[in-house]
Amino acid sequence: METVQKLAVPIAIVVAGALIAAALYFVNSNVSNPGTDTPVALKDIRGVQSDDHIRGNPNAPIVIVEYSDPECPFCKNYHQTMKQVMDAYGADGKVAWVYRHFPLDSIHPKARAEAQAMECAFELGGNDAFWKFTDRLYETTPSNNGFDLSKLGDVATFAGVDKTKFEACIASEKHKDRIQRDLDEVVAAGGRGTPHSIILVDGEQVPVEGGQPFDVLKGLIDTILSDQNS
Repeated sequence: METVQKLAVPIAIVVAGALIAAALYFVNSNVSNPGTDTPVALKDIRGVQSDDHIRGNPNAPIVIVEYSDPECPFCKNYHQTMKQVMDAYGADGKVAWVYRHFPLDSIHPKARAEAQAMECAFELGGNDAFWKFTDRLYETTPSNNGFDLSKLGDVATFAGVDKTKFEACIASEKHKDRIQRDLDEVVAAGGRGTPHSIILVDGEQVPVEGGQPFDVLKGLIDTILSDQNS
């Protein structure tokens, strides 16, 4: 995917090891659709909401909104990368991480059920339980639709959530509209695969395509922070 012209925030693409290109572009700009010459008009995503799953300071100068699929192997790796980002920048409030859903039903039919499970963990145990559940799910799934859904209750127990209430919540499918809202939003914003992240900074929205490694994200974050402090 091509990188388009800069707007308000300067973006640096870091090359770490071999040639690693972070496909970055700004929402509200025209980008080329891969394989065609047709511009794609991207839509803004919603900003940070009170019911979002957020790790870190919601008022951080940089917020990374990740749309993810727990059965995607690239998302599994990227989840660990984002934990590295938060270790490096979250403690001092520079970066926050918001998790939203992007289940790829055609290749990962279990992903939507797992998204429901994450939402049930959140309903029953709050933000801490959500992240504990989600971290454990990403740690234990073999990816590519390999997770045994009968084990979701065990993950809930690990996260400190009542297993009986958790299983009843999943059976109700009460959170399906929220998951669909996330999915519809990221597709409208130009997401074509997982993970798809959008950085919210200084009123701009900066999409980052794919499971970029830590060095790429670090270079991008450092550049934004340097510009904000200049």
